[in-house]
Amino acid sequence: MAKKALFVFRNSLFKIPLLLVLLSFLTTSCFKDVDFEQAQDIQLTPDLEVDLLYYKIDNTDFLDSETNAFTSVIRDTVRLEFLDDDYIQDGLMFAEFRFKHENKFPYLIKSSIRFLSENDRNQFAVNYDIPPGSIDSPSVVDTTYVVERGDIGKVRRSLKMLVELEIIGDGKDMEGELDFSSKGLFKFEF
Repeated sequence: MAKKALFVFRNSLFKIPLLLVLLSFLTTSCFKDVDFEQAQDIQLTPDLEVDLLYYKIDNTDFLDSETNAFTSVIRDTVRLEFLDDDYIQDGLMFAEFRFKHENKFPYLIKSSIRFLSENDRNQFAVNYDIPPGSIDSPSVVDTTYVVERGDIGKVRRSLKMLVELEIIGDGKDMEGELDFSSKGLFKFEF
């Protein structure tokens, strides 16, 4: 019987240190100084960079498709689908637009980029002149337009982008091309 009692006593001696180790793990924590009330103050601020529109046009794009006559103004409208989302609309806090033209035409070109609402109401516009260039020496215009918190509602309402180009001149000797690229950097707060 003494052997059995010794076995039970040894088994209990093994359980006591194990129990102490487990109790020490339970009473200490990695999260000792964490205030879970601050969870509501956490803000995510992701950035999204988007290619908006790019194109390359040449002299044939300035010819009327029916009469083949020179037309000095051409335009196109694109829809900015990614902005037509409630989650994006609510979290948008900052927008930066970058427009780059490379002109190889020998004419000054007026560029008008308008941002429109769903009902085609003008929200804001970016207008600038593109100096004449040549095939060997193109003129480059790189423009940045920033919209911050005070005017961000205009971007939120802008679901369309209208690009209009006007050649200043008679259109003779219209050899060349015009390259365009545009990007948008959008910052959100959720």
